[in-house]
Amino acid sequence: MCLGIPGRVVEIVEGYADQLALVDVEGARRRINVGMLDAPPAAGDWVLLHMGFAMEIIDAEKAAEALSGLEMMGSGAREPEADEPGVRATDGYLPEAVEPRAVENQQPRVRRRFEVRGVVQGVGFRPFVYVTAAALALTGSVANTGSGVVAEVEGHADAVAEFGRRLQADPPPLAVVESVSVTDQPTTGGAEFVIADSSTADRVRTLVSPDTATCQDCLAELGDPADRRYRHPFITCTHCGPRFTIVTGLPYDRAATTMAAFEMCDDCRAEYGDPRDRRFHAQPIACHACGPRLELIGGNGEVIGDGDQALRAARQLLAEGKIVAVKGLGGYHLACDARDEAAVTELRRRKQRGGKPFAVMVAGLDVAERLVTTGEDERALLSGGRKPIVLLPRRTPTAGAGVAAAVAPGNPDLGVLLPYTPLHVLLLGIGDDTPGPDVLVMTSGNRSGEPIVTDDAKALTELAPLADAWLRHDRPIQVPCDDSVSRFVAGAELPLRRSRGYAPLPLALPFDIPPLLAAGADLKNTCALGEGGYAWVSQHIGDMDDLSTVDALTRTAAHLGLLTGVEPEQLVADAHPGYRSGDWARAHAKGRAVRTVQHHHAHIASVMGEHGLGPDESVIGFAYDGTGHGPDGAVWGGETLIADYKSYRRAAHLAYVPLAGGDASVLRPYRMALAHLRAAGIPWDEKLPAVAACPADERDVLAHQLATDFGCVPTSSMGRLFDAVASLAGVRHQVAYEAEAAIALEGLARSAPEEPAGSAYAFGLPTGPDAGEPIVADPGPVIRAVVSDVRAGVPPELIAGRFHAAVAALTVDLAELCRQRTGLGVVALGGGVFQNAVLLESTQRALRAADFTVLRPRLLPPNDGGIAFGQLLVAASG
Repeated sequence: MCLGIPGRVVEIVEGYADQLALVDVEGARRRINVGMLDAPPAAGDWVLLHMGFAMEIIDAEKAAEALSGLEMMGSGAREPEADEPGVRATDGYLPEAVEPRAVENQQPRVRRRFEVRGVVQGVGFRPFVYVTAAALALTGSVANTGSGVVAEVEGHADAVAEFGRRLQADPPPLAVVESVSVTDQPTTGGAEFVIADSSTADRVRTLVSPDTATCQDCLAELGDPADRRYRHPFITCTHCGPRFTIVTGLPYDRAATTMAAFEMCDDCRAEYGDPRDRRFHAQPIACHACGPRLELIGGNGEVIGDGDQALRAARQLLAEGKIVAVKGLGGYHLACDARDEAAVTELRRRKQRGGKPFAVMVAGLDVAERLVTTGEDERALLSGGRKPIVLLPRRTPTAGAGVAAAVAPGNPDLGVLLPYTPLHVLLLGIGDDTPGPDVLVMTSGNRSGEPIVTDDAKALTELAPLADAWLRHDRPIQVPCDDSVSRFVAGAELPLRRSRGYAPLPLALPFDIPPLLAAGADLKNTCALGEGGYAWVSQHIGDMDDLSTVDALTRTAAHLGLLTGVEPEQLVADAHPGYRSGDWARAHAKGRAVRTVQHHHAHIASVMGEHGLGPDESVIGFAYDGTGHGPDGAVWGGETLIADYKSYRRAAHLAYVPLAGGDASVLRPYRMALAHLRAAGIPWDEKLPAVAACPADERDVLAHQLATDFGCVPTSSMGRLFDAVASLAGVRHQVAYEAEAAIALEGLARSAPEEPAGSAYAFGLPTGPDAGEPIVADPGPVIRAVVSDVRAGVPPELIAGRFHAAVAALTVDLAELCRQRTGLGVVALGGGVFQNAVLLESTQRALRAADFTVLRPRLLPPNDGGIAFGQLLVAASG
């Protein structure tokens, strides 16, 4: 007995590599996948169908036998098999050898419209819909719209229901289905399923995919000499490649990307139109014949080479110790051989980098593991689809096996990333390439303090003092996007910079909000748009200390508005009266209200929102950072808040000490050390490293400032306390970048031996404090203990370990006091100090041991890169 659904081939559908045929099934013509057959059928052939596929070519006699077998299973129809939802015997064509007859209980045809929202454009979603509909023998169409993807399908009810299930259960790898709304439609008939033209009739609101690292399938083709994309620097498919950085408009179609100017060749067009191909409707599709072109430009503007010749010449320059500007997905990088001390030192000199560490790109995980210590989680983060820079503890290098000392001088960690574009892979070398550097410094192509360069003409001028050559291509970059930076702490990823690979994925909000634009803070600036149940936090923009960064904020906010369709009714900014981000918000308000939000309240609200706390929930929030404007005019930064989204109350803080000279004391930690010594009642003994580091004439001026409060502002900053302890211990007296002293102190704390309980320092806390006043934690006892240990010759790593333990213990003590006052048992940790892995892990562990629920950042940075998200939530709460 031959079981199956017989159908008769009408014709092979052109343009699908003989993989689709139009088949007459019960008088309706449907597209059927014939790719499983040994050879394509001819018009007039009978085929046996199963799950929308042609399984074999049969003759009329077997077609009649198949129908007879199905009829024997009951009233001319059968129930679908477990693996065959929606398929019924009555779907089959009745061959001429069999008398047609009426079939009872035949399943009715239905038509439904599925509106899908989420990350569903540029991720292969329409091809997935097409293939799913074909497999279920459904007719209809699918199209991108301004709000996502709309599919209308028609067929038997079970098949349509199964289609709806698969939309949510089995989407493509890069897709994120936010919601699917379904409405019944009148049946219209039809004989095929088509990808229709995109529509922009409705309001634009869609979720564009982030740029994604090259997938394994594309990497295999890249290295296969038999593949037509062998060594193609722009190989991509629906599962990988550029998305966010090439989008110029919505809906996401090739015409709305920077690939619009590249006319597809016949081969690419055939793949683009073939539903069985991995590049079916992949908008960045290209090949050697029709894609972007590489060229290498020399220092005098001459073309050194193009295509593969450009790559080989660039690799040779890197091997010779030269600095090459490399155009990537979201901007230019400056690259040099990370093992070449002279090259790295020269790059540091040219970029005026100071001691700030460089990130390195390694040829593979095996190379990374010779440089840094990794665990399973770190390896997964390194090699996943996002491929951020991952901060990892450095190994002690064997002779000649490490990177140059100038890569990350004095830093306990190394920022490592794997190649995430085919261009990077080829630059590091594959196959029989002439050996070149296997570790490259890969730092943002810009002058210090300015945004990453994306424009080719600007790159030639602005990077001229920095680079010896330019490896570039002619695919424009629409959106600047720096590399993301993460580390893995206490069982979860901790983002430090959320950008490429993450932006512009939305974050779900715990409650609906009106249309708002948050301008963020001045350091590590990001902006954010929110409306309804979602917020879109931008890619990293940078520090707002340069006009070009302010301009970048303007462009970023406009592009984010284009992608989301959010038209803000109100703007939100930090309450600091001198922040440039606040000035920007007021300058762009255009008559709209500008709401200000206290800096540390935004930090805590950001963590609360990330964890989905509701509008009526409150937490004990610890906001530890370097600076934030307090309502009393002081510089806050060591804060304990009782907070919900609408309001906060300052429950505790570090005792104030004078911050003399503003940035002068930030860049010279010895000044903070002397301020804390004075507050703790300790004379400035020149035998103490911090005192010795301060020049005598500056010491006299500082003493006068602290005595008279001239040029001083009180600060409760935890970040400045870390600076002071680092200087007192002789670790760092001056810094070239933010948190340099604290990072060094953290590195020492990691190597500190475990000590008995009670060895840590302890902050002073008042006994029986007034329940109506904030608790003031006195760092004086800690400062005195540090000085005592320094005089006794205690190693700096022990001092660092004891200090970290003291801060963790203080946090638990304050949480306990707040729980006694309020009954709250949920703690939120926010602020840049919690980038410190030693502090975050020990604090989280100690709080949990004390039976607190601990909320810590996981999706957004604890630093000011997460501030904009918190601003939205506070502003929306009134």
